[in-house]
Amino acid sequence: MGGGAATGAMSGRPAGAPGRAGRIVAAAPLAIGLLAFGCATPALAGVAVDAGGKVFRLDGGHVTYALGVDDKGYLQPLYWGPEIDAQAPLQARVSTELSGFDPAGMQTAQEFPGQGEGLVTDPGIKVTFADGNRDLVLKYRAHRIEGTVLAIELADIGRPLTVTLRYAIDESTGVVTRSATVRNDGRQPVRVEALASATLTLPGASDYRLHFLSGRHAAEWSQHTVPLSPALTVLESRRGSVGHGNQPWLAISRQGQTTEEAGPVWFGALGWSGSFRLSAQADNIGRVRVAAGFNSYDFAWSLKPGEALDTPPFYAGYSPGGFGGASRAFHRFQMARIIPGGERAPLRPVLYNSWEATAFDVTAEGQIKLAERAARLGVERFVVDDGWFGERHDDKAGLGDWTVNPRKFPQGLKPLIDRVHALGMSFGLWFEPEMVNRDSALYRAHPDWVLNFPGRPRTEGRNQLVLNLARTDVRDHLLGVLDKLLRENDIQFIKWDYNRNWTEPGWPEAGADQQRVYVDYVSNLYHILAELRRRHPGVEIETCSGGGGRIDTGIMALTDQAWTSDNTDPFDRLGIQDGFTMAYAPAVMMAWVTDAPNWANGRTTSLDFRFLSAMQGGLGIGADLTKWNDAEAATAGRWIAAYKGIRATVQRGDLYRLVRPVSGADQTATVYVAPDRAQAVLFAMQRGSQWKDQWAPLRLAGLDPARTYAVRVLGGGALPEGIPARASGAWWMNQGLNLRLRGDYVGMGLVFEAVKQL
Repeated sequence: MGGGAATGAMSGRPAGAPGRAGRIVAAAPLAIGLLAFGCATPALAGVAVDAGGKVFRLDGGHVTYALGVDDKGYLQPLYWGPEIDAQAPLQARVSTELSGFDPAGMQTAQEFPGQGEGLVTDPGIKVTFADGNRDLVLKYRAHRIEGTVLAIELADIGRPLTVTLRYAIDESTGVVTRSATVRNDGRQPVRVEALASATLTLPGASDYRLHFLSGRHAAEWSQHTVPLSPALTVLESRRGSVGHGNQPWLAISRQGQTTEEAGPVWFGALGWSGSFRLSAQADNIGRVRVAAGFNSYDFAWSLKPGEALDTPPFYAGYSPGGFGGASRAFHRFQMARIIPGGERAPLRPVLYNSWEATAFDVTAEGQIKLAERAARLGVERFVVDDGWFGERHDDKAGLGDWTVNPRKFPQGLKPLIDRVHALGMSFGLWFEPEMVNRDSALYRAHPDWVLNFPGRPRTEGRNQLVLNLARTDVRDHLLGVLDKLLRENDIQFIKWDYNRNWTEPGWPEAGADQQRVYVDYVSNLYHILAELRRRHPGVEIETCSGGGGRIDTGIMALTDQAWTSDNTDPFDRLGIQDGFTMAYAPAVMMAWVTDAPNWANGRTTSLDFRFLSAMQGGLGIGADLTKWNDAEAATAGRWIAAYKGIRATVQRGDLYRLVRPVSGADQTATVYVAPDRAQAVLFAMQRGSQWKDQWAPLRLAGLDPARTYAVRVLGGGALPEGIPARASGAWWMNQGLNLRLRGDYVGMGLVFEAVKQL
């Protein structure tokens, strides 16, 4: 479409929309068919439009999302929750004035309101027309079916500006993918000052609670809960990227009704890797209003005549099964619809990364020695981190010069790559393509290529500046040098890092349109990643930004795994991983075993405890293997072999959080259950013990109650006293098992295998 497409073409279906949508039935004007709700089957899957074209409903995964047009032409949200029957009396009703301070237009719960008629909640869109008019009132104009997507067109009551809303529902999970496109059909430019992917409304109640994730470097994924009230709660990033501060994800529960495994949860995530804004509040009659999209802070887009701007997708879900049910549904959706390759994506290999062993002191000989040690442990992928390129001897120089350092690699990368492959491992490299050091050939040649305001300071972070990917020449240069490296070297993996936030976000060449940099930058980042994947389909990519500084469902659609946090302390990681999996699938969550004491907090833990913690996601090793003795190497080899036997269940199964690592908790327990329920893996982790205390019985979840499961200790060893060697799924889930772990920072893994019936 015209203009800057934020996430690529949205005309077919929203990014991440279901590939196998359910049945779609439209109203008579589209000449596709006719469905009156009274004639529909109760188990609808897809989109249905009533005979009058006034009510729309999406059904899938035992969830219904419904909206309708009232007699004044406003598109209103009608229902979002457990699947309702086909005869449900859905109807959009005209709102009335509550008082002179609360006129009818303000009281109408619009599905996507423009900033007009005195709207006092966050709008879906705010614009200024060329003549200074800032009033925008959107009403229903038409609807159509675009493949598996319902498109509803709204138009201003007087100006030639339209917004097209797009909806698709996943038939398995009920997750609704939403997006919006604004188009200027007038003869003068329109200044877009705020644009959401979606706005959502829940009925009035006083017991809603908002849940979100925030943190900082090495302390990501902290969980927070606040009451939803008339006080506006804003989750945002102004950093140019997602950042470590707030995640573009939220969940809403009902106090007293919602637990880990029961009760209603509404959740949503924005598929955008740049500055974002999610807001939530209760309006004057208690309804919850949520808006999610581009951050309006410092943002503006001049929409020229005939130009259109697309939003990123917003994924909205509902579960009656508490936080666990919500996260499992969203995990399944991500694995099937967002992660590259979907359900056919390969499992994450056991990875070794050389950073903590060598830092910038990278040589061909040293890396080969590490690779040989890693291969003996059973590692499947060897990754050379920072320091292999340009004049990169520390973090003060070399970024931007993506050529192999000839002194460190006199014969190029080929001898190292060949040796890694001969050892049976794939090969990967660390990159930080979006950044540049002042001390680099690239910066000396193109000082204008960084984000900057002329005559103002160029603030550095980690001794580096941010290249302006919004410029097409910068985008094309980076794509060219990365493509060349991949063509000339047999590389299977890229660790794509990003180690600072924006300052001075200027784009002098764009003149008055500089504020579109927030969208064009991310659009071009997505372009580079997508094009590299197209040209090199065998190369996998990890998203990394000082750990978890750029993880979201937008970047997830273009990368294969995510570096969760630079903090690799195994106990801290239990909390970090618990928060991560509230929103995102373990299938992409990487965790490393590193040396002790840990750099982040000085804590010393056993190698066993470190492996048990890291095995709850994609397993990696980042330790200095040259310092491991034979006993440590044997321990690592045993755990890696054990992990390979449960990897599919951990990465592709359903996660149940049995004991949460809340602040001050001494114990945490998770269980992963394979999709066919033939295997389950329990991880029980203990920070400390005293007074000979025992764990409360651990009751498993997700097993088949009618099947018999044999149990064994992960990694070998005798079963703890009192735990039967086999029992029914019903026994394990109802009676549970009693563990008594002794000591500090100890853990145990138990594997439950369904016994084949003769």
